[in-house]
Amino acid sequence: MDFKSSDTLPGPRSEDHLPHTAQAAVKIVIVGGFGVGKTTMVGSVSEIKPLTTEETMTQAGIGVDDNFGSDTKTATTVAMDFGRISVTEQLVLYLFGTPGQERFWFLWNGLFEGALGAVVLIDTRRLEVSYDVMGRLEERGVPFVVAVNTFPDAPHYPVEQLRTALDLAPEVPIVECDARRRASSRDTLMTLMRFLHKLAMAGVL
Repeated sequence: MDFKSSDTLPGPRSEDHLPHTAQAAVKIVIVGGFGVGKTTMVGSVSEIKPLTTEETMTQAGIGVDDNFGSDTKTATTVAMDFGRISVTEQLVLYLFGTPGQERFWFLWNGLFEGALGAVVLIDTRRLEVSYDVMGRLEERGVPFVVAVNTFPDAPHYPVEQLRTALDLAPEVPIVECDARRRASSRDTLMTLMRFLHKLAMAGVL
């Protein structure tokens, strides 16, 4: 496309500009299996219009993608979701949501690079899809918290029962989260930040 000298390219919206008070930025990844609510969480909490790479699901995914519990889902993330939230006037979190379908997991290595911590979203109807997710984080040494997304028809289990089922260390926080609600998603991120601060004070990070 040819542009005339008088043509201008649109820049970022004023509301997308990084606050001038920001002094530190932290990369956080939102991970989990297919359909657990990663795109929803990034979208609900981001203070800027989130960048998404959702594509319409096609017949090619039948027999390949596990969409149990997500039968009405018509789009899926194929690269990443991106958003931003200011925790304080000085601290900004950059949020990277990973693709949930296993055939796109090769992209995770790049998304994990430089991440200070992670939120693992789980669906209690499909706990088994979380095992490999947490295993990959542990292999890379990325600290994480577990957030139970409260789907209306999902069974509720006591925290210690979940901890045993997921084989989690006692210090790993487990919280409930409604990924559709900004306040709930923000509380989950704050739980992660408190956990990271605790690890830093203990000399682990």
